[in-house]
Amino acid sequence: MVNRGKGASLSVLFFSTFFGQKIRKSEIFGKPPALSVDIRENWREMDFNDVLTNQPICIDNGSGVIKAGFAGEDQPKSFFPSYVGRPKHLRIMAGAIEGDVFIGNKAQELRGLLKIKYPIEHGIVVDWDDMERIWQFIYTEELKTVSEEHPVLLTEAPLNPRTNRDHAAQVFFETFNVPALFTSIQAVLSLYASGRTTGVVLDSGDGVTHAVPIYEGFAMPSAIRRIDIAGRDVTEYLQLLLRKSGTVFHTSAEKEIVRIIKEKCSYVSLDPRKEEKEWINASISGGKEHTKEEEYKLPDGNVLRLGAERFRAPEILFDPEIIGSEYSGIHQVVVDAISRVDLDLRKSLFGNIVLSGGSTLTRGFGDRLLSEIRRLAVKDVKIKIFAPPERKYSTWIGGSILASLSTFRKMWVSAEEYQEDPDIIHRKSI
Repeated sequence: MVNRGKGASLSVLFFSTFFGQKIRKSEIFGKPPALSVDIRENWREMDFNDVLTNQPICIDNGSGVIKAGFAGEDQPKSFFPSYVGRPKHLRIMAGAIEGDVFIGNKAQELRGLLKIKYPIEHGIVVDWDDMERIWQFIYTEELKTVSEEHPVLLTEAPLNPRTNRDHAAQVFFETFNVPALFTSIQAVLSLYASGRTTGVVLDSGDGVTHAVPIYEGFAMPSAIRRIDIAGRDVTEYLQLLLRKSGTVFHTSAEKEIVRIIKEKCSYVSLDPRKEEKEWINASISGGKEHTKEEEYKLPDGNVLRLGAERFRAPEILFDPEIIGSEYSGIHQVVVDAISRVDLDLRKSLFGNIVLSGGSTLTRGFGDRLLSEIRRLAVKDVKIKIFAPPERKYSTWIGGSILASLSTFRKMWVSAEEYQEDPDIIHRKSI
């Protein structure tokens, strides 16, 4: 069964049981304006120090998209591609545009003229200078606030290297001078946003896919499974398929068009072998138009006819061998992660599979995943997949709710605590 019901409102279950704070449903995203007032009043009650009366900031560091905003809001105030752009040809562009580095919407607008670089690869920060530029951009341009005045909840990928968390903490405490910091695994926050404390989160974004078993609010590191196949790979494969069919996209700006085509037109087939046969038969039978062909109008006005590429591209998530990768399929990753936990926990995990990340939004994804897991799992086990409609931002939403609670106060790592013992950031985390 694939459940596509509301997820965020169910978060009351987690926060009322795990942190001991009872909250009415109307206080979770039901009435955003009233919620903001309640949160500010909760933070005023804190005597941690004066600056903590301000709302915390939540930053979700995705490989493809950065999400940021104030705790207590129902969606991030800022979200933009997590890349940094620099002019390809400095002499040609001199005087045409101002600046040496471009981030956010400006980088998107000028993408065709810029050399694009992602500081986060497969969920892990690899370029700290550019990452710091993005964080600074969030404060000054997006949220228009001062870093010294707000605690920060920062997300990280599962199995993030210890040194990376150390480096992030150093940047926020020593460069941005934040009063307090908390770091959490992205998949754990996604589970919180769905209102659960136990389950397995399949998080597939732009750069990496993880299956993360979580029990009573805490991830189980030894059971986490990861594959470096995700949305960006689907985009690149779709670009290849389109080139083979005669439509070539060269530049980085044109690649952005391919990504949009992927998001709007692609789908996951429930039975790809059957569908392949249908497409082959249709092409052999005299070139009649296939009923599943779709037209997409390009920015230049030309119309692109999309055929089997629509389901062949996302198929690599379930069969990475198509692109020559030795990774397991996304369904195998989920079952493998569950099989690594104790026998008495597996039933509850199979019954609480939660989808997260933009790649899981592809039409037909949940139904195909359910079908594949049923083939691999024990016959009598009950399988439930939950596909929250807001799952593109579920990690940020989970962090937003968590950081807004006054009972979460004890979890923050203050600047004073960090100065006394930097390793505390590894002990105070979930």
